[in-house]
Amino acid sequence: MTLRPGLRDAATRWIADDPDPQTRTELQRVLAAAMVGTPGAVEDLGDRMSGMLRFGTAGLRGPVRAGPAGMNVAVVRRATAGLAAWLAGRGERGPVVVGRDARHGSEAFADAAAAVLAGAGFPVLALPGPLPTPLLAFAVRELGGVAGVQITASHNPPADNGYKVYLADGAQIAPPADTEIEAAIAASPAAVSVPTGAAGAVSTVDVTEAYLDRVGRLPRGTARQLRVALTPLHGVGGATAVHALHRAGFTDVHVVAAQAAPDPDFPTVAFPNPEEPGALDAVLALAAEVDADLAIALDPDADRCALAVPAGAGWRMLTGDETGVLLGDHLLRSGAARGVPYRDPLVATTVVSSSMLRSVAAAHGARYAETLTGFKWIVRGGPGLVYGYEEALGYCVDPDAVRDKDGIAAAVLACDLAAGLKAAGQGLADRLDELAVAHGVHRTEGLSVRLDPAARDAMIERLRSSPPAGWTAEQPAPDVLVLRRPGERLVVRPSGTEPKLKAYLEVVEPAAGGPGLDAATSAAQVRLDALRAEVRRLLDA
Repeated sequence: MTLRPGLRDAATRWIADDPDPQTRTELQRVLAAAMVGTPGAVEDLGDRMSGMLRFGTAGLRGPVRAGPAGMNVAVVRRATAGLAAWLAGRGERGPVVVGRDARHGSEAFADAAAAVLAGAGFPVLALPGPLPTPLLAFAVRELGGVAGVQITASHNPPADNGYKVYLADGAQIAPPADTEIEAAIAASPAAVSVPTGAAGAVSTVDVTEAYLDRVGRLPRGTARQLRVALTPLHGVGGATAVHALHRAGFTDVHVVAAQAAPDPDFPTVAFPNPEEPGALDAVLALAAEVDADLAIALDPDADRCALAVPAGAGWRMLTGDETGVLLGDHLLRSGAARGVPYRDPLVATTVVSSSMLRSVAAAHGARYAETLTGFKWIVRGGPGLVYGYEEALGYCVDPDAVRDKDGIAAAVLACDLAAGLKAAGQGLADRLDELAVAHGVHRTEGLSVRLDPAARDAMIERLRSSPPAGWTAEQPAPDVLVLRRPGERLVVRPSGTEPKLKAYLEVVEPAAGGPGLDAATSAAQVRLDALRAEVRRLLDA
């Protein structure tokens, strides 16, 4: 491929405007290779110069590399300049909290963000060292911040990093703020021209003790006899999670040694996401070795939490929906928060999560909200929110403290529930069976089909305008379609990060106790298999 003059000139301008000598040199080498015709160099340069990282769901996310389509100091400076301009335009002059994880580049990116905010006249409160994302969300409210920035790529591959923004309410940004901030970023000056403040303008503030005190008071019951196997998957949540569990009274905690310390290369897992096959092999092996009652895995920034329970001679991974309903039922069943009774409580989940939470809420006299996908919507589900979850292992169990998903707080509450059931001679699987008898067997599953954006949008429109016989269609958002028929639901929406159409399936089968539950479980699986085949035919048509 031939190097076009326009691409060469754009790269040259970016290099001139990059304040970081390392990434300047990196892009200079790529440009030089492209100019002499090194195989693949022009494609590499074109990809790096393909446009600025988009300010998406909560911020930026992409590979750590030089150029506007990567995470680097220059991109972080411009993003922060845009955020600062947006805040100033709204009359905000209070403190901004900055935190980070332990990924490649996180420290430099956090320093760059803090320096730009200081240069824009904002007091900057920096968290000390790499810490879980929930602590940043907590700190924004605890410290009275007007915004928060967390440098993290959550459970993305090791090569990635990201830039996540929270507003004064401690929640992730939501429309129209996201598009307004993106416009401000586009209008920001070249990175080398963005003013930066002196290091002394940044104060270090540690809210860890306050967070641990809060999480330590989450348990509703008094039972504490529980053996736990835990892994932070090489992320930043390990030490904080162990301290939180100890603070709550759960001291029999065993951590996967090879995955305990933060390591940006994530050497023992193919993909640092608890949902991925094989990611939990080490913690399940440890759980079997120590005869644990519960296995817990946090994702690398500790905002998600996966659970596994003993099942015969092996272990059973709980789905996000199973854990979500268990924790929601536990909170409503206890009927109180830190000794204060709930008043007109609200629980929320997303349109793609299990509908069982609706039935559980009704049984406890609680209000229920169903939102679009993402915690930026869940935590804004309405007044009186006491709990929210999404099927992708995200749980908000204490919205007054952390208005976002919090894997550490969820782990503490899961231990509270498991210990109470253990003291009564039961386990989490028994409680799931009780819920199935009371509310029906709910089976959920997700699948996706790779489609280019035009075909993807056309598919959604076709299903909306001409739903299959027997289905009724609802459209809660322009790009989300919900199809329903008795006992079954199908949700389709485009992927936010890939050229895919994602489909979420659910079947509900009434159940009775004893043998009736086994029969209902089998019937639900048969119906789910049939629905999956039907949906694949629909999406392949």
